[in-house]
Amino acid sequence: MGNIKKLTDEEILKLYLEKPSDHYFRVLHNRYIDKVYSKAISLLKNEAMAEDAVQEIFLKIFLNLSKFTFRSKFSTWVYSITYNYCIDLLRKQKKYKKLFTSEVDNQADLKEDEVNDKVLLEIEFQKLGKVLEKIPLDDKTVLMMKYKDDLGIRDISGIIGKSESAVKMKIKRAKAKARKTYNKLFPNE
Repeated sequence: MGNIKKLTDEEILKLYLEKPSDHYFRVLHNRYIDKVYSKAISLLKNEAMAEDAVQEIFLKIFLNLSKFTFRSKFSTWVYSITYNYCIDLLRKQKKYKKLFTSEVDNQADLKEDEVNDKVLLEIEFQKLGKVLEKIPLDDKTVLMMKYKDDLGIRDISGIIGKSESAVKMKIKRAKAKARKTYNKLFPNE
């Protein structure tokens, strides 16, 4: 079998599906535990909640391994489960009443609100953190997926359950909100 740690996630998953073994799952768990915790803490903003969420997320992953279709990367699938679990948890707590509302209806103002990617990159990191804390969670989340996690439009679309065009519009609007918030927080720059 060789060194299992050198195998891709998908190769390990195929081995697991052929002959379920805790060993295979532990390798995948060890690869993703820190990433899942990092995503959970960034969304939930609470260590205890994030730790509990990680337990539940890995239980969901374990119980659904046989449903993985190999149409996307395993890492994208894990990210999707993590993201959806955390957002559902936030919804249950009623901290955020409506996330990812459809903004497809009003496309006319997109040309006016269009903000170049360069704008976000020019904002100093520290200032960007302050801006991201002030914008709505759904806007912050899509910007983090796009720019911090370097996910493509198709991956983001699959994670949040919106069309690719809706994701593109969501990102454009989120960038515009970030720019407007930046201008309010730092008016002399």
